[in-house]
Parts: sequence; C-alpha cells; structure tokens
Amino acid sequence: MTAQTLATYLPEAAVEGCHTLLQRHQVQLKVVRKRRTRHGDYRKYPDGTHRITINASSNPYRFLITLIHEIAHLVAFEAHGRSIRPHGIEWKHSFKLLMAPFIRPVIWPEDMLPILAQHFRNPKASSSTDLKLALELKKYDPPTDTQMVSQLQEGANFKLYNGRVFRKGKRRVKRIECHEIKSGKVYLFQPHAEVEPMQ
Repeated sequence: MTAQTLATYLPEAAVEGCHTLLQRHQVQLKVVRKRRTRHGDYRKYPDGTHRITINASSNPYRFLITLIHEIAHLVAFEAHGRSIRPHGIEWKHSFKLLMAPFIRPVIWPEDMLPILAQHFRNPKASSSTDLKLALELKKYDPPTDTQMVSQLQEGANFKLYNGRVFRKGKRRVKRIECHEIKSGKVYLFQPHAEVEPMQ
C-alpha cells in the first residue's frame, strides 16, 4: 500500500513511520469493510507472505493502534516462533517497542496521551477491552446510534445488531448483567460493548 493511500486512514504524522514498517517487514495491508468481531488480523501464508487485514475506519487513531497491534504479532512470531501465546509477553514487548515512536503529541490529541501511556504499560489483547481507551477512541468515531453498555442507565433497554433486546442490570466486577427480554436469560456484557439504546 502506498503512503498516499495510507494517509486516508492514519493521522498525518504517523504515515511515514507506518509505511516504513510495512516495507521493512514486507507486509501486504488490506483494508476491508467493518467486521463486528475484530478490528484487524495478521496471517502468514504458506508462501511466506505476510498479510494484515484491518477494518476501514474513519477513526485514524483506532486504525493506527490496530495496525501496530497486528505488526507486533508478525514481529513476535518471527522472533520467538509460532508456539508463543498470541497476546503473551513476547507480543506485549513487541507492541510496546513498535508503538513507542508513535506516542507523540504531534500524532495524538493531548487528552489521549496519558490514557495511551497507561494502556501501554501492559497492553491488552484489544484496545476495546481497556474501557478508558475505548471511551476516548469512541469520541473520534463518526456519529452513530450506538452507545456502550456502560453508558446506559441501569434498567434501560437496548438492542443488538441482530435484533435481540436486553435490559441492563447490575454491574459485577468487570462485566454487566443484562437480561434478554424474550428468554429471560441473564448474559454478561463487557462494559465497552456497543449497543443501540431503545426508548
């Protein structure tokens, strides 16, 4: 992918560095329509080709984090072999090293820098599982009709993309109890899960 094309997805000051990383590691980058289960993925094909697939996004900060996250998989696997845990200490170390040159005020909004610094002390498997970072990133998403479960009042009804309707219940330590209206069953939702509020 050319630097010019990358510039449509990334913060301007991050384009050159990301383009250099893609060239250095000979990565094919493919941008696809949004998938609900992941922001991106990395694969090495039998012919040795490296490919990273990332959801198209109007949020350049999410795109940057996802791209470096996936390059870190490549770097960790190449350095330590395929038997390591996908998001284990080797990946975390690679992710922190690769991300360090990009954590600069010229790239990020000022209020996001301390949240990033905290996140990268011990990066999680997904930026979406860090509630503070997920909430901050959401500010730069295009407007939608969705909210995070954590933002709804207890007792509020909401709908998923597949039409299932739930009522928000009490918060446990890390997750939120939600009752499916049709079946009465209780499900545990991540606080950052995006849902459509109902009146």
